[in-house]
Amino acid sequence: MLVSAKEMLEKALKEHYAVGQFNINNLEWTKAILETAEENNSPVILGVSEGAGKYMGGYHTVMGMVKGLMEDLNITVPVAVHLDHGSFDGAKECIEAGFTSIMFDGSSYPIDENIEKTKEIVALAHREGISVEAEVGSIGGEEDGVVGRGEIADPEECKRIADLGIDFLAAGIGNIHGVYPKDWQGLDFNALDAIKQKIGDLPLVLHGGTGISDEMIQQSIELGVSKINVNTECQIAFNEATRKYYEQGKDREGKGFDPRKVLKSGTEAIKETVKEKMEIFGSINKA
Repeated sequence: MLVSAKEMLEKALKEHYAVGQFNINNLEWTKAILETAEENNSPVILGVSEGAGKYMGGYHTVMGMVKGLMEDLNITVPVAVHLDHGSFDGAKECIEAGFTSIMFDGSSYPIDENIEKTKEIVALAHREGISVEAEVGSIGGEEDGVVGRGEIADPEECKRIADLGIDFLAAGIGNIHGVYPKDWQGLDFNALDAIKQKIGDLPLVLHGGTGISDEMIQQSIELGVSKINVNTECQIAFNEATRKYYEQGKDREGKGFDPRKVLKSGTEAIKETVKEKMEIFGSINKA
């Protein structure tokens, strides 16, 4: 069932697990993630970046695809369709298109402007029963054209944003989008703890979930992280499986060039990756 992410993350916070946000890029991605969630009785969040939304034809197309798949696949677990790192205008467009959850990323603005814009998005979204994620302290690296400096969030600024009535908060704690460099220093758990002390029972979001150790994931969940974003890891798994299909010459066997056959191995790789993450996050059988 399509829902906002608010209740699923509040439940995750209370029961000490995290819900995975897995970004979608096309029908295969969406189908694989939905099927894996249903097979494992796990709530799930489908992340849609602005770039991916445009690539798939637009936000109304995304919602039509998700709704159609959920009906035809008999998906019964809670599913949120969430704008990832949305701009101010992009967030408003996705509210109009029927997304059930919105992230407005105002971390590149001065804090007062971030607060004003976030406040407006909260009012628009909550009027429609749509959950809102905000961000303080930019996430390092690049995510579909959104480049962050990798700042550690200021706990006082986090409290100011939290007091606007947002539903969950992304706070920079040394996490990075994409593949982590070998000299990465790890997550700043002191900063995470300080932020949590300021915002109370508000679920936190960990962006850049690819490449973070299982131990760091578990410690993050213990400190209040209830949503973990995964994108790069699914992309790598899909790419490697698809490359292997061609390297083994399977596209030249019979009708191996049929796109349904070409994409099958990559799609299965996504399902395996998503299930593995759900196991680590502890969301299996939590729907």
